[in-house]
Amino acid sequence: MKKIIASIAFVLYTTSAFSYSCPMLWGEVDELLKTAKDSGKTAAQIKEVQTLRDEGKKAHDEGNHEMSEIILNKALAILKG
Repeated sequence: MKKIIASIAFVLYTTSAFSYSCPMLWGEVDELLKTAKDSGKTAAQIKEVQTLRDEGKKAHDEGNHEMSEIILNKALAILKG
């Protein structure tokens, strides 16, 4: 019985720990923002990305991880496009 409970706890813990990648995404946005101007992005694009980054972090902080990932991926699309 203890093994079953331990196994279930382990699965639930690892699933929740790896289910969202919000911090990695906004970290990638932050890194790309450092060179955005040199990469030919306009001031308007950079401002939009910064706004999206902040909205994505806010959504993450509020527990809305799916929306956070959507917003942060939009920011990355602008930076990588």
